[in-house]
Amino acid sequence: MNEKLLRPDEPLLNEMSRPGNRGYTLPPLDVPEVAPESALPPAALRQQAAALPEVNEPAVVRHFTRISSMNFHVDRGFYPLGSCTMKYNPKVNDEQAGRPGFRALHPLTPVEGAQGALALMDALAGALSRIVGLPHVTLQPAAGAQGELVGMLVTRAYHVDRGDARRRVLIPDSAHGTNPASVALAGYETVTVPSGQDGLVDLDAFRKLMGADVAAVMLTNPNTLGIFERQVEEIARITHASGALLYLDGANLNALLGIARPGDMGFDITHMNLHKTFSTPHGGGGPGAGPVAVTDALEPYLPAPRIVRDGSGFRLDENRPKSIGSVHSFYGNFGILVRAMSYIRMLGADGLAAIGEGAILNANYLKKRLSGVLEEAPPGPCMHEFVLNGSKLKEKGVRTLDVAKRLLDFDMYAPTIYFPLIVPEAIMIEPTESESLASLDRFAEVLRAIVEEAGSDPETTHTAPHRTPVSRLDEGKAARELRLTWKDLPKSG
Repeated sequence: MNEKLLRPDEPLLNEMSRPGNRGYTLPPLDVPEVAPESALPPAALRQQAAALPEVNEPAVVRHFTRISSMNFHVDRGFYPLGSCTMKYNPKVNDEQAGRPGFRALHPLTPVEGAQGALALMDALAGALSRIVGLPHVTLQPAAGAQGELVGMLVTRAYHVDRGDARRRVLIPDSAHGTNPASVALAGYETVTVPSGQDGLVDLDAFRKLMGADVAAVMLTNPNTLGIFERQVEEIARITHASGALLYLDGANLNALLGIARPGDMGFDITHMNLHKTFSTPHGGGGPGAGPVAVTDALEPYLPAPRIVRDGSGFRLDENRPKSIGSVHSFYGNFGILVRAMSYIRMLGADGLAAIGEGAILNANYLKKRLSGVLEEAPPGPCMHEFVLNGSKLKEKGVRTLDVAKRLLDFDMYAPTIYFPLIVPEAIMIEPTESESLASLDRFAEVLRAIVEEAGSDPETTHTAPHRTPVSRLDEGKAARELRLTWKDLPKSG
Protein backbone atom coordinates (compact mmCIF):
# COMPACT_ATOMS: atom_id res chain seq x y z
CA MET A 1 0.00 0.00 0.00
CA ASN A 2 1.15 3.52 -0.77
CA GLU A 3 2.79 4.99 2.36
CA LYS A 4 1.18 8.35 1.54
CA LEU A 5 -2.22 6.73 2.17
CA LEU A 6 -1.06 5.42 5.52
CA ARG A 7 0.44 8.71 6.70
CA PRO A 8 -0.73 11.60 4.55
CA ASP A 9 0.91 14.99 4.77
CA GLU A 10 -1.17 17.31 6.92
CA PRO A 11 -2.47 20.21 4.81
CA LEU A 12 -2.68 23.77 6.06
CA LEU A 13 -6.09 25.19 6.90
CA ASN A 14 -5.71 27.50 3.93
CA GLU A 15 -5.20 24.49 1.68
CA MET A 16 -8.29 22.81 3.14
CA SER A 17 -10.44 25.87 2.45
CA ARG A 18 -13.46 25.41 0.17
CA PRO A 19 -15.85 28.25 -0.77
CA GLY A 20 -19.07 28.07 1.20
CA ASN A 21 -17.79 25.99 4.13
CA ARG A 22 -18.82 27.37 7.52
CA GLY A 23 -17.60 26.54 10.99
CA TYR A 24 -20.56 28.02 12.82
CA THR A 25 -23.98 29.62 12.36
CA LEU A 26 -25.20 32.37 14.63
CA PRO A 27 -28.87 32.36 15.64
CA PRO A 28 -31.03 35.29 14.45
CA LEU A 29 -30.27 38.30 16.62
CA ASP A 30 -33.02 40.63 17.77
CA VAL A 31 -30.89 43.73 17.30
CA PRO A 32 -30.92 46.27 14.49
CA GLU A 33 -28.26 46.07 11.79
CA VAL A 34 -25.72 48.88 11.85
CA ALA A 35 -23.56 49.91 8.92
CA PRO A 36 -19.89 49.60 10.03
CA GLU A 37 -18.95 52.99 8.60
CA SER A 38 -21.52 54.66 10.85
CA ALA A 39 -20.12 53.06 14.02
CA LEU A 40 -16.37 52.86 13.40
CA PRO A 41 -13.70 55.43 12.47
CA PRO A 42 -12.32 55.16 8.92
CA ALA A 43 -8.98 53.79 10.15
CA ALA A 44 -10.75 50.75 11.66
CA LEU A 45 -12.65 49.82 8.48
CA ARG A 46 -11.35 47.10 6.18
CA GLN A 47 -11.02 47.85 2.50
CA GLN A 48 -11.77 44.20 1.73
CA ALA A 49 -12.90 41.11 3.62
CA ALA A 50 -10.30 39.22 5.66
CA ALA A 51 -8.79 36.31 3.72
CA LEU A 52 -9.82 33.67 6.24
CA PRO A 53 -9.96 29.99 5.27
CA GLU A 54 -13.45 28.56 4.83
CA VAL A 55 -13.37 25.27 6.75
CA ASN A 56 -16.14 23.48 8.66
CA GLU A 57 -15.86 22.71 12.34
CA PRO A 58 -15.21 18.92 12.15
CA ALA A 59 -12.36 19.50 9.71
CA VAL A 60 -10.79 22.13 11.98
CA VAL A 61 -11.07 19.94 15.10
CA ARG A 62 -9.61 16.92 13.32
CA HIS A 63 -6.82 19.03 11.83
CA PHE A 64 -5.61 20.32 15.20
CA THR A 65 -6.10 16.93 16.87
CA ARG A 66 -3.87 15.31 14.24
CA ILE A 67 -1.26 18.02 14.61
CA SER A 68 -1.26 17.68 18.41
CA SER A 69 -0.62 13.94 18.13
CA MET A 70 2.32 14.58 15.79
CA ASN A 71 4.00 16.91 18.26
CA PHE A 72 6.04 15.36 21.07
CA HIS A 73 5.19 16.40 24.64
CA VAL A 74 5.61 15.26 28.25
CA ASP A 75 2.20 13.57 28.26
CA ARG A 76 3.26 11.39 25.35
CA GLY A 77 6.65 10.04 26.37
CA PHE A 78 10.05 10.40 28.03
CA TYR A 79 11.44 13.93 27.68
CA PRO A 80 14.99 13.92 29.16
CA LEU A 81 15.85 17.48 28.12
CA GLY A 82 18.86 18.32 30.26
CA SER A 83 18.73 21.60 32.20
CA CYS A 84 15.05 22.09 31.40
CA THR A 85 13.35 19.75 33.92
CA MET A 86 10.56 18.52 31.65
CA LYS A 87 8.61 16.73 34.34
CA TYR A 88 5.05 15.44 34.24
CA ASN A 89 2.37 18.04 35.04
CA PRO A 90 -0.33 16.58 37.34
CA LYS A 91 -3.78 17.29 35.91
CA VAL A 92 -5.11 18.29 39.32
CA ASN A 93 -3.10 21.50 38.93
CA ASP A 94 -4.99 22.33 35.73
CA GLU A 95 -8.26 21.62 37.52
CA GLN A 96 -7.45 24.13 40.27
CA ALA A 97 -6.38 26.81 37.77
CA GLY A 98 -9.62 26.19 35.87
CA ARG A 99 -11.89 26.93 38.84
CA PRO A 100 -14.29 29.72 37.83
CA GLY A 101 -13.14 32.07 40.58
CA PHE A 102 -9.60 31.92 39.26
CA ARG A 103 -10.17 31.40 35.54
CA ALA A 104 -12.77 34.14 35.11
CA LEU A 105 -11.15 36.75 37.36
CA HIS A 106 -10.61 39.90 35.30
CA PRO A 107 -7.16 41.45 35.84
CA LEU A 108 -8.73 44.88 36.35
CA THR A 109 -10.93 43.65 39.21
CA PRO A 110 -10.56 46.01 42.19
CA VAL A 111 -8.56 44.51 45.05
CA GLU A 112 -11.72 44.32 47.14
CA GLY A 113 -13.08 41.77 44.69
CA ALA A 114 -9.82 39.85 44.23
CA GLN A 115 -8.94 39.00 47.82
CA GLY A 116 -8.87 35.27 47.14
CA ALA A 117 -6.37 35.65 44.30
CA LEU A 118 -4.19 38.00 46.36
CA ALA A 119 -4.31 35.58 49.30
CA LEU A 120 -3.19 32.72 47.04
CA MET A 121 -0.30 34.75 45.62
CA ASP A 122 0.76 35.85 49.10
CA ALA A 123 0.69 32.24 50.29
CA LEU A 124 2.70 31.10 47.25
CA ALA A 125 5.30 33.80 47.83
CA GLY A 126 5.53 32.69 51.46
CA ALA A 127 5.96 29.04 50.49
CA LEU A 128 8.66 29.85 47.93
CA SER A 129 10.40 32.04 50.50
CA ARG A 130 10.58 29.15 52.96
CA ILE A 131 11.74 26.72 50.26
CA VAL A 132 14.71 28.87 49.17
CA GLY A 133 15.48 30.49 52.53
CA LEU A 134 15.16 34.10 51.38
CA PRO A 135 12.54 36.39 52.98
CA HIS A 136 11.04 38.39 50.08
CA VAL A 137 9.58 37.14 46.79
CA THR A 138 8.13 38.80 43.70
CA LEU A 139 5.90 36.68 41.46
CA GLN A 140 5.89 39.08 38.52
CA PRO A 141 8.59 37.70 36.19
CA ALA A 142 7.15 35.59 33.37
CA ALA A 143 10.09 33.20 32.98
CA GLY A 144 13.48 32.29 34.35
CA ALA A 145 15.32 34.54 31.91
CA GLN A 146 13.17 37.50 32.93
CA GLY A 147 13.83 36.55 36.55
CA GLU A 148 17.55 36.79 35.81
CA LEU A 149 17.07 40.24 34.32
CA VAL A 150 15.05 41.33 37.35
CA GLY A 151 17.84 40.06 39.59
CA MET A 152 20.42 42.07 37.67
CA LEU A 153 18.25 45.21 37.64
CA VAL A 154 17.76 44.84 41.39
CA THR A 155 21.54 44.46 41.71
CA ARG A 156 22.11 47.65 39.72
CA ALA A 157 19.51 49.60 41.73
CA TYR A 158 21.10 48.41 44.98
CA HIS A 159 24.61 49.54 44.02
CA VAL A 160 23.47 52.84 42.47
CA ASP A 161 21.45 53.62 45.60
CA ARG A 162 24.63 53.17 47.63
CA GLY A 163 26.59 55.44 45.28
CA ASP A 164 28.75 52.52 44.25
CA ALA A 165 28.57 52.13 40.48
CA ARG A 166 30.08 48.82 39.39
CA ARG A 167 30.52 47.42 35.91
CA ARG A 168 31.35 43.68 35.90
CA VAL A 169 29.47 40.45 36.68
CA LEU A 170 31.32 37.15 37.04
CA ILE A 171 29.73 34.05 35.49
CA PRO A 172 31.26 30.54 35.57
CA ASP A 173 31.57 28.77 32.23
CA SER A 174 29.31 26.05 33.68
CA ALA A 175 26.39 28.47 34.09
CA HIS A 176 23.18 28.60 32.08
CA GLY A 177 23.43 30.23 28.67
CA THR A 178 20.91 32.99 29.37
CA ASN A 179 23.02 34.50 32.17
CA PRO A 180 25.37 36.55 29.95
CA ALA A 181 22.41 37.95 27.98
CA SER A 182 20.67 39.05 31.19
CA VAL A 183 23.86 40.71 32.39
CA ALA A 184 24.30 42.58 29.11
CA LEU A 185 20.67 43.76 29.10
CA ALA A 186 21.21 45.19 32.58
CA GLY A 187 24.19 47.16 31.30
CA TYR A 188 26.98 45.11 32.85
CA GLU A 189 30.09 43.51 31.39
CA THR A 190 30.27 39.71 31.51
CA VAL A 191 33.43 38.04 32.79
CA THR A 192 33.76 34.26 32.43
CA VAL A 193 35.17 32.20 35.30
CA PRO A 194 36.75 28.91 34.16
CA SER A 195 35.98 25.51 35.66
CA GLY A 196 38.59 23.12 36.97
CA GLN A 197 39.09 19.53 35.87
CA ASP A 198 36.52 18.43 38.45
CA GLY A 199 33.83 20.59 36.83
CA LEU A 200 33.68 23.00 39.77
CA VAL A 201 34.54 26.71 39.78
CA ASP A 202 38.30 27.27 39.68
CA LEU A 203 38.68 29.14 42.98
CA ASP A 204 42.15 30.51 42.19
CA ALA A 205 40.88 32.01 38.93
CA PHE A 206 37.79 33.29 40.73
CA ARG A 207 39.84 35.10 43.36
CA LYS A 208 41.97 36.79 40.68
CA LEU A 209 38.91 38.00 38.76
CA MET A 210 37.11 39.36 41.83
CA GLY A 211 37.51 43.10 42.42
CA ALA A 212 35.86 46.26 43.71
CA ASP A 213 34.14 46.82 40.37
CA VAL A 214 32.30 43.46 40.45
CA ALA A 215 28.58 43.98 41.02
CA ALA A 216 27.54 40.34 41.29
CA VAL A 217 28.44 36.71 40.75
CA MET A 218 25.87 34.57 38.91
CA LEU A 219 26.25 30.95 39.95
CA THR A 220 24.26 27.95 38.74
CA ASN A 221 24.12 25.35 41.51
CA PRO A 222 23.98 22.47 40.77
CA ASN A 223 25.83 23.58 37.65
CA THR A 224 25.11 22.49 34.10
CA LEU A 225 27.38 19.49 34.49
CA GLY A 226 24.98 18.26 37.15
CA ILE A 227 27.50 18.83 39.94
CA PHE A 228 26.90 20.60 43.24
CA GLU A 229 29.33 23.46 43.80
CA ARG A 230 30.75 22.23 47.10
CA GLN A 231 32.79 25.43 47.48
CA VAL A 232 29.69 27.62 47.47
CA GLU A 233 30.22 28.97 50.99
CA GLU A 234 33.76 30.07 50.12
CA ILE A 235 32.48 31.63 46.89
CA ALA A 236 29.89 33.52 48.96
CA ARG A 237 32.54 34.71 51.42
CA ILE A 238 34.82 36.02 48.65
CA THR A 239 31.88 37.68 46.86
CA HIS A 240 30.54 39.47 49.92
CA ALA A 241 34.01 40.53 51.07
CA SER A 242 34.28 42.58 47.88
CA GLY A 243 30.83 44.13 48.34
CA ALA A 244 29.28 42.17 45.48
CA LEU A 245 26.03 40.19 45.51
CA LEU A 246 25.71 36.45 44.95
CA TYR A 247 22.98 35.39 42.51
CA LEU A 248 21.74 31.83 42.09
CA ASP A 249 20.36 30.74 38.75
CA GLY A 250 17.59 28.63 40.28
CA ALA A 251 16.71 26.66 37.15
CA ASN A 252 18.18 23.54 38.78
CA LEU A 253 16.25 23.98 42.02
CA ASN A 254 14.54 20.62 41.43
CA ALA A 255 17.67 18.94 42.82
CA LEU A 256 17.68 21.02 46.02
CA LEU A 257 14.05 20.75 47.13
CA GLY A 258 13.87 19.87 50.81
CA ILE A 259 17.62 19.18 50.84
CA ALA A 260 19.36 22.56 50.77
CA ARG A 261 18.27 26.22 50.67
CA PRO A 262 20.06 28.89 48.63
CA GLY A 263 19.64 31.48 51.38
CA ASP A 264 21.50 29.23 53.81
CA MET A 265 24.38 28.93 51.32
CA GLY A 266 24.87 32.71 51.21
CA PHE A 267 22.92 33.67 48.09
CA ASP A 268 21.38 37.16 48.03
CA ILE A 269 19.10 36.63 45.03
CA THR A 270 17.63 33.66 43.23
CA HIS A 271 15.00 33.09 40.59
CA MET A 272 12.80 30.00 40.46
CA ASN A 273 11.30 28.45 37.33
CA LEU A 274 7.79 27.39 38.32
CA HIS A 275 7.53 25.60 34.97
CA LYS A 276 10.55 23.46 35.89
CA THR A 277 10.58 22.88 39.62
CA PHE A 278 6.90 23.21 40.47
CA SER A 279 5.36 21.31 37.59
CA THR A 280 3.52 23.95 35.62
CA PRO A 281 3.39 23.71 31.80
CA HIS A 282 6.76 24.18 30.10
CA GLY A 283 7.63 24.89 26.50
CA GLY A 284 5.78 26.23 23.50
CA GLY A 285 6.68 29.80 24.34
CA GLY A 286 4.82 30.02 27.61
CA PRO A 287 3.19 31.13 29.70
CA GLY A 288 5.76 30.52 32.41
CA ALA A 289 6.76 32.10 35.68
CA GLY A 290 10.14 32.98 37.18
CA PRO A 291 9.64 34.42 40.69
CA VAL A 292 12.62 36.12 42.31
CA ALA A 293 13.55 35.92 46.00
CA VAL A 294 15.90 38.35 47.76
CA THR A 295 17.34 39.33 51.12
CA ASP A 296 15.99 42.10 53.37
CA ALA A 297 18.56 44.56 51.98
CA LEU A 298 17.27 44.10 48.42
CA GLU A 299 13.52 44.10 49.10
CA PRO A 300 13.01 47.86 48.42
CA TYR A 301 14.14 47.38 44.80
CA LEU A 302 11.77 44.55 43.84
CA PRO A 303 9.19 45.20 41.08
CA ALA A 304 6.06 47.14 41.99
CA PRO A 305 3.35 46.70 43.00
CA ARG A 306 3.96 44.48 46.00
CA ILE A 307 1.23 42.44 47.69
CA VAL A 308 0.99 43.48 51.34
CA ARG A 309 -1.30 42.41 54.13
CA ASP A 310 -3.66 45.17 55.19
CA GLY A 311 -5.50 44.23 58.35
CA SER A 312 -7.47 41.09 57.57
CA GLY A 313 -7.05 41.46 53.81
CA PHE A 314 -4.52 42.34 51.11
CA ARG A 315 -3.72 45.30 48.90
CA LEU A 316 -1.25 46.21 46.16
CA ASP A 317 1.42 48.65 47.33
CA GLU A 318 2.37 51.03 44.50
CA ASN A 319 4.36 53.40 46.72
CA ARG A 320 7.77 51.89 46.06
CA PRO A 321 10.19 54.79 45.36
CA LYS A 322 13.26 52.53 44.99
CA SER A 323 11.55 49.83 42.93
CA ILE A 324 12.89 48.90 39.49
CA GLY A 325 9.28 49.24 38.31
CA SER A 326 6.80 46.77 36.91
CA VAL A 327 8.17 43.99 34.68
CA HIS A 328 4.90 42.31 33.69
CA SER A 329 1.38 43.44 32.87
CA PHE A 330 -0.71 43.27 36.03
CA TYR A 331 0.96 40.89 38.50
CA GLY A 332 2.22 37.95 36.44
CA ASN A 333 0.90 34.79 34.79
CA PHE A 334 -1.75 34.04 37.38
CA GLY A 335 -2.85 30.63 36.06
CA ILE A 336 0.72 29.37 36.36
CA LEU A 337 0.91 30.66 39.93
CA VAL A 338 -2.27 28.75 40.82
CA ARG A 339 -0.82 25.54 39.37
CA ALA A 340 2.41 25.94 41.35
CA MET A 341 0.52 26.53 44.59
CA SER A 342 -1.63 23.47 43.93
CA TYR A 343 1.51 21.38 43.41
CA ILE A 344 3.16 22.63 46.62
CA ARG A 345 0.01 22.12 48.72
CA MET A 346 -0.55 18.67 47.25
CA LEU A 347 2.97 17.48 48.18
CA GLY A 348 3.81 19.32 51.37
CA ALA A 349 7.32 19.58 52.80
CA ASP A 350 7.98 15.84 52.85
CA GLY A 351 6.72 15.41 49.28
CA LEU A 352 8.93 18.21 47.98
CA ALA A 353 11.96 16.62 49.64
CA ALA A 354 11.06 13.30 48.03
CA ILE A 355 11.10 15.05 44.63
CA GLY A 356 14.66 16.28 45.13
CA GLU A 357 15.79 12.85 46.29
CA GLY A 358 13.95 11.09 43.45
CA ALA A 359 15.45 13.38 40.80
CA ILE A 360 18.97 12.70 42.10
CA LEU A 361 18.38 8.95 42.38
CA ASN A 362 16.96 8.68 38.85
CA ALA A 363 19.84 10.65 37.34
CA ASN A 364 22.50 8.58 39.08
CA TYR A 365 20.78 5.32 38.18
CA LEU A 366 20.56 6.28 34.53
CA LYS A 367 24.15 7.51 34.48
CA LYS A 368 25.27 4.15 35.88
CA ARG A 369 23.20 2.27 33.28
CA LEU A 370 24.93 4.24 30.53
CA SER A 371 28.42 3.67 31.92
CA GLY A 372 30.68 2.62 29.08
CA VAL A 373 28.27 3.69 26.35
CA LEU A 374 29.70 7.19 26.09
CA GLU A 375 32.32 9.02 28.13
CA GLU A 376 31.10 10.69 31.34
CA ALA A 377 31.88 14.40 31.66
CA PRO A 378 33.05 14.41 34.39
CA PRO A 379 32.91 10.91 35.92
CA GLY A 380 31.40 10.23 39.33
CA PRO A 381 28.07 10.87 41.07
CA CYS A 382 25.82 13.67 39.85
CA MET A 383 22.84 15.59 41.14
CA HIS A 384 19.66 15.77 39.00
CA GLU A 385 21.31 15.61 35.57
CA PHE A 386 24.53 14.50 33.92
CA VAL A 387 26.53 15.10 30.75
CA LEU A 388 28.03 12.58 28.34
CA ASN A 389 30.80 13.30 25.82
CA GLY A 390 30.01 11.96 22.34
CA SER A 391 33.37 12.79 20.76
CA LYS A 392 34.18 9.14 20.00
CA LEU A 393 31.12 8.95 17.76
CA LYS A 394 32.78 11.32 15.30
CA GLU A 395 35.33 8.60 14.52
CA LYS A 396 32.39 6.62 13.08
CA GLY A 397 31.10 9.53 11.03
CA VAL A 398 28.28 10.16 13.47
CA ARG A 399 27.67 13.21 15.63
CA THR A 400 25.68 13.91 18.77
CA LEU A 401 23.03 15.54 16.57
CA ASP A 402 22.55 12.24 14.70
CA VAL A 403 22.05 10.31 17.94
CA ALA A 404 19.50 12.87 19.12
CA LYS A 405 17.55 12.59 15.86
CA ARG A 406 17.65 8.78 15.96
CA LEU A 407 16.10 8.76 19.45
CA LEU A 408 12.96 10.31 17.94
CA ASP A 409 12.35 7.08 16.02
CA PHE A 410 11.84 5.29 19.34
CA ASP A 411 9.13 7.69 20.54
CA MET A 412 11.23 9.46 23.12
CA TYR A 413 12.53 12.98 23.01
CA ALA A 414 16.22 13.79 22.61
CA PRO A 415 18.33 15.13 25.47
CA THR A 416 19.91 18.57 25.24
CA ILE A 417 22.90 18.49 22.88
CA TYR A 418 26.00 20.68 22.48
CA PHE A 419 25.43 22.23 25.91
CA PRO A 420 27.22 22.96 28.14
CA LEU A 421 29.75 24.37 25.72
CA ILE A 422 32.68 23.23 27.84
CA VAL A 423 32.02 19.58 26.85
CA PRO A 424 32.63 18.60 23.19
CA GLU A 425 29.70 16.81 21.50
CA ALA A 426 27.77 17.13 24.78
CA ILE A 427 24.65 15.09 25.56
CA MET A 428 22.92 16.49 28.64
CA ILE A 429 20.34 14.19 30.25
CA GLU A 430 17.83 14.99 33.00
CA PRO A 431 15.34 12.19 33.70
CA THR A 432 13.45 14.04 36.51
CA GLU A 433 11.75 12.28 39.41
CA SER A 434 8.54 11.51 37.53
CA GLU A 435 10.01 8.75 35.33
CA SER A 436 9.57 5.08 36.22
CA LEU A 437 12.31 2.47 36.42
CA ALA A 438 10.96 0.86 33.24
CA SER A 439 11.16 4.20 31.41
CA LEU A 440 14.77 4.74 32.49
CA ASP A 441 15.76 1.21 31.52
CA ARG A 442 14.21 1.53 28.07
CA PHE A 443 16.01 4.82 27.42
CA ALA A 444 19.34 3.29 28.45
CA GLU A 445 18.77 0.28 26.19
CA VAL A 446 17.76 2.44 23.22
CA LEU A 447 20.72 4.82 23.58
CA ARG A 448 23.11 1.87 23.87
CA ALA A 449 21.61 0.30 20.73
CA ILE A 450 21.93 3.59 18.79
CA VAL A 451 25.61 3.93 19.72
CA GLU A 452 26.21 0.33 18.59
CA GLU A 453 24.28 1.03 15.38
CA ALA A 454 26.51 4.05 14.74
CA GLY A 455 29.43 1.64 14.46
CA SER A 456 27.76 -0.98 12.27
CA ASP A 457 25.35 1.13 10.20
CA PRO A 458 26.26 4.82 10.52
CA GLU A 459 24.12 5.83 7.53
CA THR A 460 20.88 4.85 9.32
CA THR A 461 21.84 7.01 12.28
CA HIS A 462 23.16 9.81 10.12
CA THR A 463 19.88 10.12 8.17
CA ALA A 464 17.50 9.74 11.14
CA PRO A 465 14.71 10.22 12.02
CA HIS A 466 12.84 7.77 9.81
CA ARG A 467 9.52 7.21 11.63
CA THR A 468 8.42 10.74 12.45
CA PRO A 469 5.81 12.84 10.56
CA VAL A 470 8.66 14.67 8.83
CA SER A 471 12.22 13.48 8.23
CA ARG A 472 15.33 15.47 9.12
CA LEU A 473 14.93 19.15 8.44
CA ASP A 474 17.53 21.60 7.22
CA GLU A 475 17.76 23.60 10.43
CA GLY A 476 20.32 26.02 9.02
CA LYS A 477 18.06 26.89 6.09
CA ALA A 478 15.08 27.22 8.42
CA ALA A 479 16.99 29.76 10.48
CA ARG A 480 18.09 31.73 7.40
CA GLU A 481 14.75 31.63 5.56
CA LEU A 482 12.02 32.26 8.08
CA ARG A 483 8.58 31.17 6.89
CA LEU A 484 6.17 31.64 9.76
CA THR A 485 2.80 31.72 7.97
CA TRP A 486 1.24 30.14 4.88
CA LYS A 487 1.69 33.47 3.10
CA ASP A 488 5.47 32.93 3.26
CA LEU A 489 5.30 29.69 1.27
CA PRO A 490 6.22 29.69 -2.43
CA LYS A 491 3.23 29.95 -4.71
CA SER A 492 2.51 26.83 -6.74
CA GLY A 493 0.10 25.92 -9.55
